Amino acid sequence: MTVRRSAAALAATAAALCAAAAPAAVAAPSPSPSAALPSGLYGTNDPTYDGVWRQSLAFLAQQTAGVTPAAKAVDWLTGQQCDSGAFPAYRADASAPCTDKTMVDTNATAAAVQALRTVGGHQDAVANAVSWLKSVQNEDGGWGYTAGSPSDANSTSIVIGALARAGEKLGDVTTHGGKTPYAALLTFSIPCGGKDGGAFAYQPDKAGKLAANGDATAAGVLGALGKGLVVSDNAAVKDPACRKGSPLEPEQAAQNGASYLTTALAKSGHLDAAPMPGAEDSKPQPDFGNTADAVVALSAAGHKDKAAASVTWLEKNSAAWAKQSGPAAYAQLILAAHATGTDVHDFGGTDLVARLNATGPEPAAVKKPTATATEEEEKKDSGDGDGIGGVWWFVGIGLAVGAGAGFLISGRRKNQQL
Repeated sequence: MTVRRSAAALAATAAALCAAAAPAAVAAPSPSPSAALPSGLYGTNDPTYDGVWRQSLAFLAQQTAGVTPAAKAVDWLTGQQCDSGAFPAYRADASAPCTDKTMVDTNATAAAVQALRTVGGHQDAVANAVSWLKSVQNEDGGWGYTAGSPSDANSTSIVIGALARAGEKLGDVTTHGGKTPYAALLTFSIPCGGKDGGAFAYQPDKAGKLAANGDATAAGVLGALGKGLVVSDNAAVKDPACRKGSPLEPEQAAQNGASYLTTALAKSGHLDAAPMPGAEDSKPQPDFGNTADAVVALSAAGHKDKAAASVTWLEKNSAAWAKQSGPAAYAQLILAAHATGTDVHDFGGTDLVARLNATGPEPAAVKKPTATATEEEEKKDSGDGDGIGGVWWFVGIGLAVGAGAGFLISGRRKNQQL
């Protein structure tokens, strides 16, 4: 997520410097507090680099909790799509047609595909977006953040998830040279043996070396498994291990990545944010978003037990971060909770779904959380019955009547996830 946002900002900056006339979504300054944002958009922070992304994650997270977004929220997202099928990070004026200067990108498009596929009823928009993604596949089989840019682990992984969610057979998505998306993704996997063995790099450096990246590893695990941003609770398997393969298969690359994440999370329960340029000697800061993504990745690989401590850490420490960051942050936490079977309505005392819903237009429908079996048992033991009048004794027959059966809560879900 951190790498993805950085790529968006860098891509937009480069376009603004190189283009004779930069598009409105790139050249416009950050909205002032008084600037009116679209009523269908989630969040109030500047959407220039993440409008479509956070809207898509919001839909994915809501679906896992039985929430149907407002029609105008869905209309805003579909309205961002260009005729080519691609999505930009944000178009301030969606009534104006896209041009060759409109900064469309693979990450926004892939996230929108997953969100619209989940919402349903937008087959043409999904098909058009999928067609565009396939048309900009690099010759190595992968994708970069923008069309034609060098492939990276994050972009390749999220496109894999979108294609899989749309029903595409990934083995059939090939280049003229026969390269599949997995062919590119596996080139970012660091061989086992060293301290960072099993991790994924975002991209190789200028010398061709790979450096471990937690964000890219979480994305790479999902991509190697052919998973989208939404992962359902998965039963734990044996401890993940980094194993060499020749050739390396996607499944093993995913397990190798899970092994790296397990080790990286073991000490503190969280991943650290990469230091800002010039601040390499500063104290590492927790990266909440990437930690949540790592939780999803571990669960997808069958190791939710290895993510338990990180879920607990997020429950205790993420509230302030999520409040400041907005809808995408709440969505990431919901997706992490959903992937591990954690209660999204009581995540460290916070109802994540209610908080997410409050950042956008009122949903069309909300499935209310029901009492857990434990809560119902406690009511019965205390004589509360149905919570209205307790157990009633009918005079003359002495018959005790129970108030009603409770419903088993489903913290489970869906999509949806920078």
